[in-house]
Amino acid sequence: MSGQVAQTALPDDAARHGSAGGTRPGREERFRRPKHLSIRARLTLTYAGLVTAAGVVLIALVYFYTRYVTLSIEIGGPVGDTAAVPASQTSEVTQVDTNLFDLLSSIMRSAVGALALLVVLSGTVGWILAGRMLRPLSSMNAAAKRAASGDLSQRLALSGPRDEIHDLADTFDNMLASLERSFSVHRRFAANASHELRTPLATTQTMIDVALSDPQASAEDLRTVLTRVLETNRANRETIDALLDLADAQSGKLAREDVDMEVTVRDALGVIAPEVAERDLHVSAHLRAIQVPGDPVLLRQSVSNLLRNAARYNNDGGRITIGMAHLDDGVRLTIRNDGPVVPADKVESLREPFVRGEGRGRTRGSGHGLGLAIVTAVASAHGGELRLSANPAGGLTAVLELPGGEGKPVTSLAQAGDED
Repeated sequence: MSGQVAQTALPDDAARHGSAGGTRPGREERFRRPKHLSIRARLTLTYAGLVTAAGVVLIALVYFYTRYVTLSIEIGGPVGDTAAVPASQTSEVTQVDTNLFDLLSSIMRSAVGALALLVVLSGTVGWILAGRMLRPLSSMNAAAKRAASGDLSQRLALSGPRDEIHDLADTFDNMLASLERSFSVHRRFAANASHELRTPLATTQTMIDVALSDPQASAEDLRTVLTRVLETNRANRETIDALLDLADAQSGKLAREDVDMEVTVRDALGVIAPEVAERDLHVSAHLRAIQVPGDPVLLRQSVSNLLRNAARYNNDGGRITIGMAHLDDGVRLTIRNDGPVVPADKVESLREPFVRGEGRGRTRGSGHGLGLAIVTAVASAHGGELRLSANPAGGLTAVLELPGGEGKPVTSLAQAGDED
């Protein structure tokens, strides 16, 4: 009975110990993981093994050649013709065979000793050469560990001949530089997004607190405060919508269908028509009916952002010139406006989120600063690109290129002259 109890208790104990030991299976597995030789040791052993094998083969060839070919002695006739060997020379033949065996034994002992010395030397030389060859990989491993901890500033900057390891080191440096730029952009984006979303909330809270703290506030005063709160919330909602558009563009998940770029530009011109009329801007558009495969919502948003920026950052009474050209592999949309002079070294920074034409500060009618960032992301998601350049007389030229355009007979707004 006790034996049965013991037998039944064993599985429970095993399960209990198994469950206790199973709390850290990864750690135990890591400790039980067999250790392999390093690449340096394997290269050294491979080099020494090849030298040893070559030496053994060479010694064997020398032995057999010396034993059976070179030192075959004919005494009184051909080898193997014993009848031709006189009886008086039999002792001489035996003595020659004995001397030959002693000579070969001495040669073999010397060869084996030399081979052993050669193996040691080849192992030493192989170890040193493997270390020199793998030294960049050790530096790369250390840099990767520092990068994993968050330090992306170091570079290998490997010198020496151009070989595969040198190319790998250069690729690794380029990867670190790209990651550093990407993380820097994302950190600025997070900080700016937090500021852009928190500031309207703080403003709304302040306006409400001031209105509630005034016991003599009239209905008209409250209406004014509520109107300002509504405008602030509307601006905040636009910023959130723009952030969602940017996330959609960067995700790469696009709805693919044929989009008529002429119709898209016309629709965008209708959207900015009130601002164009208010600031007395002159629009000259030369369009073609070109269809491109892509997401109609994101492409419409991109064109609207470009035209809205061209109108918003323009001089009163300035011009907006729109051109469209059919390329062999796509379509090119060019939008040029007048406006303040943009420093050439500041042009590329306008692609970053929350960067506005007149700095990062929010001014009346300055927008949320995400327009060009969205256009850049949409162009990249469609396999195209957005190029920006500063006009010498002021203003900016934006060139949006998209692949896969199919040109058709068109009507052109350019022939109609200016649109007000």
